[in-house]
Amino acid sequence: MALVAGVDSSTQSTTVELRDLDSGAVVAVGRASHEPTQPPCSEQNPEDWWQALVGAFAQVSEHVAGVAAVAIAGQQHGLVVLGESDAPLRRAKLWNDTESAPQASALVDEIGAAAWAEACGSVPVASFTITKLAWLVQNHPDLVADITRVMLPHDYLTFRLTGAHVTDRGDASGTGWFDSRQASYRDDLLARVGGRDDWHALLPEVLDPFAVAGEVTGRAAAELSLAAGTPVGPGTGDNMAAALGLGLRPGDLALSLGTSGVVYASSPTPTHDISGAVAGFCDASGHYLPLVCTLNATKVTDTVARWLGLDQAAFASAALAAPSGANDVMLVPYFDGERTPNLPDASGTFTGLRNDTAASDLARAAHEGVVRGLLGGVKALVAAGASLEGRLNLIGGGARSAAYRAVVADLHDGPVRVPEADETVAAGACVQAAAVMGRTLETTRQEWHLGAGLDL
Repeated sequence: MALVAGVDSSTQSTTVELRDLDSGAVVAVGRASHEPTQPPCSEQNPEDWWQALVGAFAQVSEHVAGVAAVAIAGQQHGLVVLGESDAPLRRAKLWNDTESAPQASALVDEIGAAAWAEACGSVPVASFTITKLAWLVQNHPDLVADITRVMLPHDYLTFRLTGAHVTDRGDASGTGWFDSRQASYRDDLLARVGGRDDWHALLPEVLDPFAVAGEVTGRAAAELSLAAGTPVGPGTGDNMAAALGLGLRPGDLALSLGTSGVVYASSPTPTHDISGAVAGFCDASGHYLPLVCTLNATKVTDTVARWLGLDQAAFASAALAAPSGANDVMLVPYFDGERTPNLPDASGTFTGLRNDTAASDLARAAHEGVVRGLLGGVKALVAAGASLEGRLNLIGGGARSAAYRAVVADLHDGPVRVPEADETVAAGACVQAAAVMGRTLETTRQEWHLGAGLDL
């Protein structure tokens, strides 16, 4: 039985999912944790991602001999810089690191939000890679001359697997230096980072969505128990992979509840939102993925549950016990600052508290605050020109919560489905690996029953 391996290297952990190439059935799953982070300074050592990948593969070692292709999906936006020895020069700044907020503001002020949206489809905020590179130039000028490669988290793992310095248009479109419409790097935007004038030469080659990035090297094969020479796909960002794993079609919507909250749609045409709310990303199939991201999602409800001294089950039950609207208690959930709206220094606020406010009201308000922020993102997608006549797919860790399911179904004006696949990002990486083996996306979508699930 031929298998494909899909990897999800997220902020919190690395997951390896093995699927049967023909049926898409999940054969085995391995997972290893990453070091937790805490904004405003959110950084991880890229070497730790590799060790987590080794550990996750070790958990599925009895099946690894059947793996015919691999693809890596990873957390978007993180900045990885390597030196002459191809070792990281410093820890990687992650998507939820907000220390580069001043650089983001300065970059936008230089040419204006409309010019940025036209140039790369998005208006940079602290999450975007270009702001992190500008931060590095200004705060660690001693390292700038030593940089030999600049890459994203998924690029780093692909590089460790194959030795190929490559990326894909989906993840590249979240850097702030890639023109999503022309599928090319923008040297004029890179020049605004400063520090050196050859940044373009340090960037990875952008591959077509289902091209072969390279083959697993002998050294990587020995560490992962894979066969040397196994083909590896170009990989992509986590949201782009999730869209593949859902079999998302134009008009469909995905709402992801994880460390961050994300809402995005499949679109045949690019978007350019000068307000900065909608990021005009590319997807991993040759189309586009307009997206709105919030920094605060399930961490908010985890925090409020901790304040109330409740475990997850009791907290969800409390939220379900309160009425819609939480008896007028509301939460602005900007616990870690916020990306959308762009308020990196903001904090959270409860309002409507009274002496008769119950713990259940606080629990319900916490869930509603997170969901309302993301449903505001749905309105922003429509305003940016995305067509959303399809179904909303509720995914991410929060999708397993009965409370989040109830709140989304209550507040969203349209059909909602919770897909069967728990690991949509890893599933999407498996879809890309299957494409490397010659399967069409439509064949895989049908035969693997992508997007099947529970209608709320």
